[in-house]
Amino acid sequence: MKIILDGQGGDYPDQAVMGAIKAVNKHKDLEIIICGKAEEVNKVLSENYSGNKITVCDCREVITNDDVPTIAVRQKKDSSMVKAIRMAKEDPTIDGVVSSGNTGALLTASLFIAKRIKGISRPCLAPSLPTAIDGKCFVLVDCGANADCRPINLQHFAVMGSCYVESLFGRKNPTVAILSNGQEKGKGNELVKETYPLLESTKSINFVGNVEARDILFGDYDVVVCDGFSGNIALKTIEGTALCVMRMIKNSIKNGSILQKIGGLLIKPAVRKLKSTMDVNEQAGGTVLGVDSIIVKAHGSSKEASICRCIEQAMLLAQNDIVSKIKTNLSGLEDYDN
Repeated sequence: MKIILDGQGGDYPDQAVMGAIKAVNKHKDLEIIICGKAEEVNKVLSENYSGNKITVCDCREVITNDDVPTIAVRQKKDSSMVKAIRMAKEDPTIDGVVSSGNTGALLTASLFIAKRIKGISRPCLAPSLPTAIDGKCFVLVDCGANADCRPINLQHFAVMGSCYVESLFGRKNPTVAILSNGQEKGKGNELVKETYPLLESTKSINFVGNVEARDILFGDYDVVVCDGFSGNIALKTIEGTALCVMRMIKNSIKNGSILQKIGGLLIKPAVRKLKSTMDVNEQAGGTVLGVDSIIVKAHGSSKEASICRCIEQAMLLAQNDIVSKIKTNLSGLEDYDN
């Protein structure tokens, strides 16, 4: 396995390097190329790593969160992100890319450099999110890459999401639902109503109907399909609710009676486990689905553990050849080539 890491993309470049070190120490058959400013990357490596499984590709530019994605990708050709994706596209021995950089720029570079899979209308961004069932996650597609969608886009998201769950979690025939404002068939806006029969007729997925936002965290669905606008709102609401609930629990215990404080101490291990489950740095990343490369998007604030998990995620997707699975499952659908 050979993975390229965007070493300058996120809030903590040194932690990206530490994540790479952690990954190669865990997986002896793994090689990593870190794209970034050589002097900065090598400084962290010299202090923490003495092996030969990590090499450095010097890149003098960085795409920041303030950059306009299309302009940055076009003008900053020596940036760590652009170089990483270009190397992956041009070198067949490279199995995947991991970046915690500007999401818009990553999607733009993925589309224009890695290129979309033939027949896919639009790529999408697919994060995996925890559920009430311990250890079980579901995939939300799309979570922000495409604010305005047509039914064919959501059909393709459903096919790709199904392949993704099978490759990432090993679940056969995963359930696919479409996000709506009611479970009954016929509920939803025009996009949902038009997409519903299209998903019903898609033989390569296990479509089970509508799902309301309140039900997506209970673990009954493997893939939840929606346009990127709705998906991003759902994602941010989940993240914000988790933070809010943790703060409310903490404040209730802090400001409560002696008995409540004692109770707080007793449930502290359970609360710590819950916090770990919802912590972005304890999770892997989202994946850009629909392009002809494996590209994993880590959270911008990812640290060592999360970067390592994203690298492992890219490895697993490469081992299960997700790009080929998506191509196979597209057969029989209307060919989209615009």
